[in-house]
Amino acid sequence: MNEHYRDTRKIDPTRGERLGDNTPNDADRIEIGPTRLAFAEWQAAGLTLPDLQAMRRYRWERLTKHVVDRGYGGLLMFDPLNIRYATDSTNMQLWNTHNPFRAVLLCADGYMLIWDYKNSPFLSTFNPLVREQRSGADLFYFDRGDKIDIAADTFSNEVRALMAEHAPGNMRLAVDKPMIHGLRALEAQGFEIMEGEEVTEKSRSVKGPDEILAMRCASLSCEIAVRAMEDAARDGVPQGNMSEDDIWAVLHSENIRRGGEWIETRLLASGPRTNPWFQECGPRIARMNEIISFDTDLIGSYGICIDISRSWWIGDQKPPADMIYAMQHAVEHIQTNMEMLKPGVMIPELSANTHVLDAQFQKQKYGCLMHGVGLCDEWPLVAYPDQAVAGAFDYPLEAGMVLCVEALVGAEGGNFSIKLEDQVLITEDGYENLTKYPFDPALMGQA
Repeated sequence: MNEHYRDTRKIDPTRGERLGDNTPNDADRIEIGPTRLAFAEWQAAGLTLPDLQAMRRYRWERLTKHVVDRGYGGLLMFDPLNIRYATDSTNMQLWNTHNPFRAVLLCADGYMLIWDYKNSPFLSTFNPLVREQRSGADLFYFDRGDKIDIAADTFSNEVRALMAEHAPGNMRLAVDKPMIHGLRALEAQGFEIMEGEEVTEKSRSVKGPDEILAMRCASLSCEIAVRAMEDAARDGVPQGNMSEDDIWAVLHSENIRRGGEWIETRLLASGPRTNPWFQECGPRIARMNEIISFDTDLIGSYGICIDISRSWWIGDQKPPADMIYAMQHAVEHIQTNMEMLKPGVMIPELSANTHVLDAQFQKQKYGCLMHGVGLCDEWPLVAYPDQAVAGAFDYPLEAGMVLCVEALVGAEGGNFSIKLEDQVLITEDGYENLTKYPFDPALMGQA
């Protein structure tokens, strides 16, 4: 990493020709990024900002290496999160998830090209690693109607010509999430289609130094937003007119205020709606002497996902004893499982050696023990022993991986669920818990 930037990134990021993250200090720029509020909070906390130019190069080099190491001629990406990873550019991300109009081709020689929305090819021009912009990868029915096949043929022919120039003689093409007409057209061009998600998930799983710095910044911003949500709930619930949606809206607002991007779910519930888990927040008025549980699933600053969960007791009485026990049991679960984390540990070992939840909590335990996280929930998934599939995740942990360690503790037929989740970095000799948000002292039996 360029030490000059490491030495100067703590200065006022709102002054000079470059911001502290080594991007242009231009309020009219196309490139999205954090707000002045976020920069000020990070500076006050003494955080070192990422060098985004170095981060982008790390990702590009890592993807290219994974393509070359597998003997592929190129990698064709349609998933907007993979495109964000490759190019650090965005374009109507949520709309793009169900209307796939963007694509990126990364050839084995490192040449990277994007097909973007026809009226917005400029959105990735800030990144010199994107060598060319085109349009025409929109192969969904709403846009192309009954002539998708014609568009798919045109697009696949462009891919063939590019591969012939940048990976001559190599027709092994990894593709992540093609539409069916696109897949058929690529195969008709003679490509041997390989599993693209395997390439991108493995590439994204190990974070570089600047990605980790970006995640630290995003984590602080998320936790400040969560604190604002908790404060609003503790002030508003006693007044008897604050809904789950009102509480959840605070997190959205505070995330956007800091340059965050979206929240992937609506997983906040109150009182008996916390059990069974996965009910989405709604108009129910949160009441005194009840629990609130949530899972952020938040895409924050720099497009980094901060996926943490907490449960709060709000009231003027003590929580019931069974709720305190469940909370303490959940904390024991994630903290005990965290102690297993270090480089070289095989993922199936984590499943086999997990802290075992009480029998009453087994049926409604969470869908996984842990999962990777970066731009979203990512590979790998660490399953509970009774859900593990032999051979699905026979890989060791590596330094630079980030895992979310989970617990869902609620009895079948009960009137509450405890939801906890911390985001943990695998270090060279163990782990670091990046999540600093405290557990509710009332639920821990401390107040």
